[in-house]
Amino acid sequence: MIISASRRTDIPAFYSEWLIKRLEEGFVLVRNPFNPHHLSRIRLSPEVVDFIVFWTKNPETMLSKLDIIDSFHIPYYFLFTVTSYDKDLETNLPSKIKIIDTLKKLSERIGKQRVIWRYDPILLTDKIGIQYHIRHFERLCESFIHHTERCIISFIHMYKKCIRNLKLFRIITIDDEMKIKILDSLSKIAMKYCIAVKTCALKIELSQIEVGKCIDDRLIADITGFELDVKKDRFQRRTCHCVESIDIGSYNTCMHGCLYCYANNDMKIAEKNFAMHNPESPLLFGQVNADDIIAEREMKSVTI
Repeated sequence: MIISASRRTDIPAFYSEWLIKRLEEGFVLVRNPFNPHHLSRIRLSPEVVDFIVFWTKNPETMLSKLDIIDSFHIPYYFLFTVTSYDKDLETNLPSKIKIIDTLKKLSERIGKQRVIWRYDPILLTDKIGIQYHIRHFERLCESFIHHTERCIISFIHMYKKCIRNLKLFRIITIDDEMKIKILDSLSKIAMKYCIAVKTCALKIELSQIEVGKCIDDRLIADITGFELDVKKDRFQRRTCHCVESIDIGSYNTCMHGCLYCYANNDMKIAEKNFAMHNPESPLLFGQVNADDIIAEREMKSVTI
């Protein structure tokens, strides 16, 4: 099985000690986000876990722990999000200079094939236009030319929580024509730097840009040398092409404070949950209660 760590929070940035403890003990407990009294017990052993996909915006604290991660003999790659925004939108992230340096260090440590850059999400405001993205995207491509092979691009989906958190910004709706213009420009820039652009959860199709998968069975097979018997993840949006995985994160626990984030309802809730984090606990935050129901998640290897 593939483990996603995680669409719901940044485990490499904030919870790497907890992750290592979970790998040592061989399991993790995850609350059902729609039924919080139902918990899944998920095994984390190489007998059933074929691969881990890490999602992050700043894995700096995890760099020194990669030798420990490697000792569990579960292969992995990183989806590393680097955007062009400043602290108006990404309130708790380090400077872009530092983030770029961290991506380079990670790539030098594990290889550029296993560091996938995500330029996500693209949004437009009265102050952030198409030319803004073109200008900053090229600067990032220039920085990453020797440190990644692909860039996954997506556009913001305005969930209610995003509308609420971005209420002080004049958000411009991005129609299909604008998306095509942006993608065409960015893909041509990336090509100059030997970086392949792929789309994420996009309704329109472009002949010159490949539809991407953040959790990509083809890439996993290339890295591991093993083919996978795995289907599209039916729990993701219809336009998402990711293959099925098990997510071990929890919503409302990321401390980056990005105002466009779909995973946090409110920073005060995230701060409260973060305060309840215990690296020794099988749960990401909080504790198992008397009325909680724990069920063993059925798992098996998907390698052929």
